[in-house]
Amino acid sequence: MLGVGNKFPDFDLPSCDADNNLGRTRFISSTGESVVDAAEKETCEDKWHVFYFYPKDFTFICPTEIKEMDRLVDENVHVVGFSGDNEFCKLNWKQNNDIIKDIRHPLVADTGLILSEKLGIVDWNEGVCRRATFIVDQNKIIQHASENALDTGRSVDEVIRTLKALQSGGLTACSWNPGDDFVG
Repeated sequence: MLGVGNKFPDFDLPSCDADNNLGRTRFISSTGESVVDAAEKETCEDKWHVFYFYPKDFTFICPTEIKEMDRLVDENVHVVGFSGDNEFCKLNWKQNNDIIKDIRHPLVADTGLILSEKLGIVDWNEGVCRRATFIVDQNKIIQHASENALDTGRSVDEVIRTLKALQSGGLTACSWNPGDDFVG
């Protein structure tokens, strides 16, 4: 699995955006370009990024995570969710699932699991990507990487806490939260 200090790989993949439009979402680290939806030309070049991967659309755990990951939008972060299902599946799922129908970030189709394979997060026995989370800084460098077993959801509160700690610019103790003193 790619980890801290590695550049996040480039991608240009089909997606379903917040307004249920089909398009493409790309992240080009070599040029410094990151775009939420190429059709909208919304750039995120100076933002931190949270890229999270989930096994499949139309499942039970995944929509609970997707809804909670949407809270990261309020943290002024470029948030993108990925699975191996295609963009049409994502559109249909969003239109028919009350839990995720109003999310404000794109769901991206990593069909063929090519990006997931570059990241080292594919469960080949199940044919899906694992539940992985990457926090990437504005220089496109991975600052946090984690993964859970397929049957275990993530804590978005911990993702937010970790993001804030990474952005703080100081030495943060265990369970540090914004407003806490730095150590050292």
